[in-house]
Amino acid sequence: MTPAERVFAWNSLEVLAFRTGNPENPVNAIPPRAAANLQLRFVVGCDPERFIPALRAHLDGHGFANVNVAPARMEVMRATRLDPEHPWVKRVAASIAATTGAPPAILPNLGGSLPNDCFADVLGLPTVWVPHSYPACSQHAPNEHMLASVAREGLMMMTGLFWDLGDSARPLQ
Repeated sequence: MTPAERVFAWNSLEVLAFRTGNPENPVNAIPPRAAANLQLRFVVGCDPERFIPALRAHLDGHGFANVNVAPARMEVMRATRLDPEHPWVKRVAASIAATTGAPPAILPNLGGSLPNDCFADVLGLPTVWVPHSYPACSQHAPNEHMLASVAREGLMMMTGLFWDLGDSARPLQ
């Protein structure tokens, strides 16, 4: 798969942190214990309630009954998707194109962990995300940054979008 497909169309398991042995006093031996914090980013159609039981069954089936598996303390953010043909997508895309002079890239879902399900699933609202970023921004990394040109374009897009949404001559759908 392409990098974009791996982010937007496929589940991915990330190792967020791990610890083995005693980092303060390492020895040249197999450590007696290890711990890891993992994050599973998943796409629409996957039931997060089934992840831990499936992992538990897999580990047990391969002789790793002594490995502890526990869910995170935070609430699960369920994956959401809005059809690219939805009227709100078309309206937002038209506004962004009018403001920037270029058609926006439209993806049906995001590749991150966002609490969008509270709007899409709980409240039943169509949601359209307008990110202001670029591939080399190192998002969430120690060297995360945003270029002034990207911030300026983001401000332009959102100002144009809010203007267009407030235009009383165009009824909301």
